[in-house]
Amino acid sequence: MYRFAEAGMLRRIVRQATTSRPLAWLSARILHRIDRIAYRSTRGRFTFSRWMSGLPVVMLTTTGARTGQPRTTPVLGIPARDGLVVVAANFGQPQHPAWYHNLRAHPRVSVAAGGVAREYDARELAGEERDQQFQEAVRVNPAWLRYRTWAGDRKIPVIRLDQVASELEDR
Repeated sequence: MYRFAEAGMLRRIVRQATTSRPLAWLSARILHRIDRIAYRSTRGRFTFSRWMSGLPVVMLTTTGARTGQPRTTPVLGIPARDGLVVVAANFGQPQHPAWYHNLRAHPRVSVAAGGVAREYDARELAGEERDQQFQEAVRVNPAWLRYRTWAGDRKIPVIRLDQVASELEDR
């Protein structure tokens, strides 16, 4: 559904462009701000990144590891059975994104997409499960292969977000 091979030519070009070092550097610093503005101004219908790339961008709200305050950031949320998978690639930077540290400290998160927010429990994947989900994620966004190289010694975390049981019952 979101696979790279199935995206139109323009969206494939956009996805590939973000794997250039200059655009990845710029994206890491400003794209989340643009996405928040687009998300608010469209009342949760879409983000700028989703519109340009066709990727499943969602708004992830974590609880700050040190502050305890809610922190919302756009991330790629790859649909998986009763949940999502997120990859903490951070555009290939040598450090993990802040949201990763937050969800490690407080694994209950909220994800908003299409104007609807749901609660999830985060669980970092390891071993074969992690590798399998990373490969599935790469089918959606091949940029993660380049980001993995750029990240150097940092192993890019793959996190499974399982929808909270009470949320499933409400559907």
